[in-house]
Amino acid sequence: MKWMVLPVVAFALVITGCASKKGASSGGNGSRYSIKHDHGPSSPVDVSHVKDAVPIDEPKSRGGNRSPYTVLGRTYSILDDSDGYRERGGASWYGNKFHGHLTSNGETYDMYKMTAAHKSLPIPTYVKVTNLDNGKQVIVRVNDRGPFHPGRIIDLSYAAASKLGMLAKGTARVEVEAINPRAWQSASRAIAAPPSSDVSAARTVPTALTSGRFIQVGAYSQAGSANRVARQLSDLYGRPTKVADVERTGQTLYRVLVGPFASVNEMERMIYQLGQSGYPGAHPVDFP
Repeated sequence: MKWMVLPVVAFALVITGCASKKGASSGGNGSRYSIKHDHGPSSPVDVSHVKDAVPIDEPKSRGGNRSPYTVLGRTYSILDDSDGYRERGGASWYGNKFHGHLTSNGETYDMYKMTAAHKSLPIPTYVKVTNLDNGKQVIVRVNDRGPFHPGRIIDLSYAAASKLGMLAKGTARVEVEAINPRAWQSASRAIAAPPSSDVSAARTVPTALTSGRFIQVGAYSQAGSANRVARQLSDLYGRPTKVADVERTGQTLYRVLVGPFASVNEMERMIYQLGQSGYPGAHPVDFP
């Protein structure tokens, strides 16, 4: 566990242990951790086979959701729900020092799983995390509290940080978006279904040059994945879609775009619908 929210009777003891990550003494007598300074595995581990967390509808955990709670003299409140949550800020990661210890909801922290710590989202919450420096994305399950460090909004497991390409630097600029599990599952089932044979090629144009105000639904590393999403969205909503490639730090990403839109109100309605369908990160963009 990196940060636990426990009854007041035991809270002082928890703070003593948790504060060690912020520079207090650790690794010696009285410490709850056997390692003084956090680090990853003794040698690099290939986590490319570790799949993203799969959002499922879960009740709030009995542990880790007490609100408000206080850590290091500062009080935090837990959100009633995660719907519509989207925030940009700093991300860090935690590894071997906390591996095998309890998380805030009583689970055992495994640095090779796709999990994360957050100060205010209900536990558990599934979120999509995008590294704004390289465009890489992961889906993780929030089951812990933290990071209690200025400017940071999420603490990722070793595996998640590795897949986001942020291990070497230790931190990254990220966007965190909450996922509605029911909407995500519904959209996933729809996308997995074979594309309709009557989808008009004119409605899904991978390289169309039409300009205007669009909604970017997502960015994918594989063109095939982007095209499947575009076709499915065209089927679901009957709107024109396109896939446009963009270069980011030497990597080609394929953006799925819906539009163009003639009015702001029309666009906002579409963004809301996409959010309910499992695309909380949908946002307006100008294209090209």
